[in-house]
Amino acid sequence: MRNSPEAVNDLVTANLPLVGYHVSELLGRVPAYVSRDDLTSAGSLALVQAAQAYDAETGVPFARYAALRIRGALLDELRSMDWVSRGARQRARRVSTASDELTSRLGRTPTREELAASMGAKVADIDAARGDAERRILSIEAFDSAIADTVSEPSIGPEENVLVNEKMQHLHAAVKALPERLRYVVEELFFRDRPVVELAEELGVTQSRISQLRTEALALMKDGINSSLEPALVPVAERPDGVAERRRKAYFDLVAQQASFLARASTIASSGPAVLPSQRPAGVPASAPAPAQERVAVAG
Repeated sequence: MRNSPEAVNDLVTANLPLVGYHVSELLGRVPAYVSRDDLTSAGSLALVQAAQAYDAETGVPFARYAALRIRGALLDELRSMDWVSRGARQRARRVSTASDELTSRLGRTPTREELAASMGAKVADIDAARGDAERRILSIEAFDSAIADTVSEPSIGPEENVLVNEKMQHLHAAVKALPERLRYVVEELFFRDRPVVELAEELGVTQSRISQLRTEALALMKDGINSSLEPALVPVAERPDGVAERRRKAYFDLVAQQASFLARASTIASSGPAVLPSQRPAGVPASAPAPAQERVAVAG
């Protein structure tokens, strides 16, 4: 049952300094041009939502419960930000277009020097433009690192740990449920530290295409996770009955199933013998797909 408006107001008023504290702490670890106002707005909304959903009967202090919700909201806000100026985006697009054209002419990916010569620019300018494009979204490693920092904090309790584990299970499920090509790009870039240029050469595509696949995968994963944990954050489709949206919803369903499987396996593993990868834990319904199986063809 939701708390009364009066109770919500009291909780928010008493704990509003939590937002300022966590915003200030996070601002020390991100570029200076990240907006304090944007982070404060996201943190304040999370505080209100935490106050509405808080159940005192759990015995968890509200401040600890709210802090976890605020930190999660701030990370989501960072991941959704476009940190690059309009001019930087235009430069990155020009470099990408020139690279595609030169690749077509040469039949291979051009070197930095060849690309710079074709554009009448310096190699350093090419590197800077690509560097700007790389900063458009926080990497999964940064997201994992922030989650790990949360888990390692001395103040975290078992209740918060459960919530963090739930989010991590959905993150890993979102990766496993990706279409094969997107999953490969994500795993190679973020889990194996493969350079974009190396992966592009292996797959026979341009570096800009790898960046597009990565951005597509991360956006799809974000919506897949939010569809289970924060449905209100999933954007409304322009064509709800279209083929693309049906595929997205199938992906969302698979993420939820995979996360449920991981949660069940984790519970069984923590209370009994280790579960072999080839075994389906007792108690898990046959309809739950194994983590390494069944992909949804979301991307064309």
